[in-house]
Amino acid sequence: MDMTDPLPPLAAIRVFEATARLLSFTQAAAELGMTQAAVSYQIKLLEERLGAPLFLRRPRALALTEAGQWLAPRTTEAFELLRDAYSRFSEREQATLTVNTMHTFAAQWLSPRLGRFQLQHPGIAVRMETTTRLVDFAREEVDVVIRSGKGKWDGLASLKLVDVRFTPMLSPELAKSVGGLKTHADLLKVPLLDPIDPWWDRWFDEHQLPKSALKRENAPTILLQTITASVAMSGGGAALLIPEFFELEIAAGRLIAPYETMSESDNSYWLAYPEGRRNVPKIKAFRDWIAGEIKP
Repeated sequence: MDMTDPLPPLAAIRVFEATARLLSFTQAAAELGMTQAAVSYQIKLLEERLGAPLFLRRPRALALTEAGQWLAPRTTEAFELLRDAYSRFSEREQATLTVNTMHTFAAQWLSPRLGRFQLQHPGIAVRMETTTRLVDFAREEVDVVIRSGKGKWDGLASLKLVDVRFTPMLSPELAKSVGGLKTHADLLKVPLLDPIDPWWDRWFDEHQLPKSALKRENAPTILLQTITASVAMSGGGAALLIPEFFELEIAAGRLIAPYETMSESDNSYWLAYPEGRRNVPKIKAFRDWIAGEIKP
């Protein structure tokens, strides 16, 4: 048969497979959730399409004709292959969770905690991607995203994770070298990393500092907190950082936050995923776990 030759209707083939396996219109109807009349109709359609009877309709029993005997095992084998393929796909699909997130959130917040998720859900392997671009869930193999924003995206459900609040941080050695940072003006005694970052404008406005101190001409631009924090820890200057992302570094004494005051961004970090997939087991498991990780 040429691959372009049309198959008989799949519904009729499915009914034939069940009826041939059970040798009963009644039992096939029950298995398929159909009426006995609907089963008989589908068999009649298939027999007309093939031009040969498939069953011998005896008074107290149903038997396969020679044509039916030839087709039945091959049809059952084909359906078993399909069942196996879809079962394997379902297992594979549920075994991997793809999280598309932002670099700093991945490195500083999610990665240190991910081991706890794996302990609770050993059957789910997390594949993490880092990017800031928009994700098209209809075209890309991504289950959930973590993004900065207002949490309102068409067609997506969202869960707030971390508010974006920032404050200057630096190495304790650098702070000590200038006699400590006791007032906000003392910040001007040390180099400011990423001075082009608009967060500095907000910090300077809120604390009445002169923006002329932001030496932006020919200043290196990083705009990635993990790298800026690394420079700060090495004594290169003060960086505006989100404290929740650097709890380990603060606890270890590699970074200090000399001021209790914080500036707030208009955005927060959110977990987001398609509204229609909110009850997919692996997505629900990740959402429930990460909700438990959020500090009140």
